[in-house]
Amino acid sequence: MQDQSISIAIVDDHTLFRSGLASLLEEFDEINVTFEAVNGLDLQSKINSYKDVQLVLMDINMPVMDGFAATKWVKTNHPNVHVLALSMLEDEKAIIGMLKAGAGGYMLKESTPSDLLTAIKVIVDKGFYVNELVSGRLLVALKDDDQKPVFSARELTFLQYCSTELTYKEIADLMNVSPRTVDNYRESLFAKLNIKSRTGLVVYGIKNNLITI
Repeated sequence: MQDQSISIAIVDDHTLFRSGLASLLEEFDEINVTFEAVNGLDLQSKINSYKDVQLVLMDINMPVMDGFAATKWVKTNHPNVHVLALSMLEDEKAIIGMLKAGAGGYMLKESTPSDLLTAIKVIVDKGFYVNELVSGRLLVALKDDDQKPVFSARELTFLQYCSTELTYKEIADLMNVSPRTVDNYRESLFAKLNIKSRTGLVVYGIKNNLITI
């Protein structure tokens, strides 16, 4: 995707993790770690000295200034710099919070260096990296209130049933339609929302108050 190396910064308050990650990533010819920071405030004081930084690997839980605030600051003051969240938290709120703040992707700290390299390259190339953590949540985070998709009453009923333990065949029986019709509802929602899983539909429904729990 890129011929020249990608300049990145690593922001994490755990020194051993941060320096270990820097060493691992420096093994790749495609990566150049330009600087490290211990939190968002430290990042603010350093980033102006490194104009070539293209991407920041951002931890979330940090003292003084956390990843949410730091990501918002980066996207406001350095809009061309990408942010990839790197966290131990596989947490709905954290993922959506970081995406809303402007992160282009979300990876777990247990990811392999090669997976991380892939994510970095894709974000720098395309602006975002969609993995299984992000897929259904990206739309929730980036939803434009002026362009809300329009749903039929039957699609909304189907969406409500999706949040239950019912199988698709059981949903079809309850709605008095054929399993094929239920498949059509599902595929229609997948297409409208650019979501590929039942879980993603439910997450979207709950976040947008379309599903009552």
